[in-house]
Amino acid sequence: MNKEDSIKEKFKQALISTVRVISDDYKINNKDQNKSNEKSLQIGELENINDKNEFRKLRAETDSEALKRKFSNKKIFEKNIPKKSSCQSLYKISERIRYEMLGSKMLKGISKNFYNNYNNKLESLKSERITKKEDINIADAFEIYMLNKFFKIELNQKNKKILNFWNEEFNQSFNKHINYLNKNLENQELYNAKFSEILQNMEIFNSEDNEENKETDLDKEEDNINSNKNEENDSDSSEKKSDDENINEGIDGIDDANEFRLDDDLGNENTENQQSENIVQKKNLNLSDKEYKIFTTKFDEIAKAENLETSEEILKLRKNLDQQLTSFQDLITKLANKLQRQLMAKQNRAWDFDLEEGLLDSSKLPRIIIDPYNSLSFKKEKDLDFKDTVVTLLIDNSGSMRGRPITIAAICADILSRTLERCSVKVEILGFTTKNWKGGKSREEWNKLGKTKNPGRLNDLRHIIYKSADIHWRQSKKNLGLMLKEGLLKENIDGEAITWAFNRLKKRKEERKVLMVISDGAPVDDSTLSVNSGDFLEKNLKKIIKFIENTSDIEILAIGIGHDVSRYYEKAIKISDVQELGDVMIDQLSGLFENKKKLH
Repeated sequence: MNKEDSIKEKFKQALISTVRVISDDYKINNKDQNKSNEKSLQIGELENINDKNEFRKLRAETDSEALKRKFSNKKIFEKNIPKKSSCQSLYKISERIRYEMLGSKMLKGISKNFYNNYNNKLESLKSERITKKEDINIADAFEIYMLNKFFKIELNQKNKKILNFWNEEFNQSFNKHINYLNKNLENQELYNAKFSEILQNMEIFNSEDNEENKETDLDKEEDNINSNKNEENDSDSSEKKSDDENINEGIDGIDDANEFRLDDDLGNENTENQQSENIVQKKNLNLSDKEYKIFTTKFDEIAKAENLETSEEILKLRKNLDQQLTSFQDLITKLANKLQRQLMAKQNRAWDFDLEEGLLDSSKLPRIIIDPYNSLSFKKEKDLDFKDTVVTLLIDNSGSMRGRPITIAAICADILSRTLERCSVKVEILGFTTKNWKGGKSREEWNKLGKTKNPGRLNDLRHIIYKSADIHWRQSKKNLGLMLKEGLLKENIDGEAITWAFNRLKKRKEERKVLMVISDGAPVDDSTLSVNSGDFLEKNLKKIIKFIENTSDIEILAIGIGHDVSRYYEKAIKISDVQELGDVMIDQLSGLFENKKKLH
């Protein structure tokens, strides 16, 4: 270990010790060294030991986490959380300010850490492009307001400019309650209840709710129209189905012969409406990277695979993929059966050992031979608490994946989808690329507007839905062949793609959610990188992944095709060929069915 690493490690250990003392919980451990549980703590990393602000930031963050554990009751917090989703981010900020204020009154050192960190944070806020109220995130403005009212932090001109757009609404709602809230900082029940009441009565949120209700009504109308259209097209689709089955008869026949049949009786599954798939980006959950800019989103596209090419071409491409799969057929069959048996076993069965009665545990017989005075050991089968699971496969469809890498990725998707669905795990397959090389319409518009400095992302995104989670593999298998279409693969902007996939997963009702990214390395877009910093896309990717890994209940895993992607993902594996896929899948995916929160 070099000197720099030694300093980082010592600082991390000091932070953990501090958290234990402040929280009065001496069982807290480092998440990096132990399995995740309620006693584990995620400590951020020091990137530059010469930057004092980084030390201040980490000290403040760990102090905040310790105070949360000491003063914040989760049940009380959740009991009073506002029903309106638009209020919830502000409610969370208010609770954080409450327990941080209590800590600041308790210890001067904590108060100093918060004061320094918040001052640095407010200094870094950019106000140059803010010209109207819509340019301000209400959560940012609210945090500034709370810091000023409770921590008494003096605001500079930039912060005042940001706050001015919202100050009137905040004062109107909060001014008369500030004294009450300050008096009840130690009473979480009263404080949370009052804040929830104030937020739900704010006019801004009432107006937003009305708009959301209108949108919901419109969506329902569109759904009814689309469902009627689907009924009309049922007869046409049934005619095409027989052609599809004839083309794919060869590969399916081999599957059947090897006892890996998928049921033909799929039931009457509802196809998803095109309207619901075209998710408006601005409604997606914000993964909070304020430094990441997007020049425009109006040329971005979320498309179903079947709409990007003619049905004849898609069937040809699928036939091509089937030919590729034929050479791996023995491997696929063995892998599918082995993985299926292992997963189903983990899903359905577990055993209690060392019992006084039950089935004789033959594995313990050698000890009786060694020592006849040892008692016999018995075991009993028990039901396993199995969490329903959904897995999203997010596949890099960039130009660098052309050839063998994209073929391996398509094969991975095919094997994973059919195997996991056989084990009652729903699978969604998504892809990401750009519509054009070197910018497309976004760059054209940027040129017309005078080539502003540091415009941010400067290309037209194309996000592709190959298979939705609620659609069976057999119904969408032909779409996977589209990955082999050479003209499809262009640039890759990974951070936004992961954000998109993350937001789709968040809307799912399954208890366990897994995001698996299949990629060949770093994000690359020539148009964006030529007019921004060289690490612009990479920094965003790291922040997004870190957010998901540290704060989300969604598990994220990466498979690097021919490249090591462990510098981005905490859980990452590398494969160079399909032959390596077997061990990888068995090791990683069997963990889905164990009583553990995280993959291992």
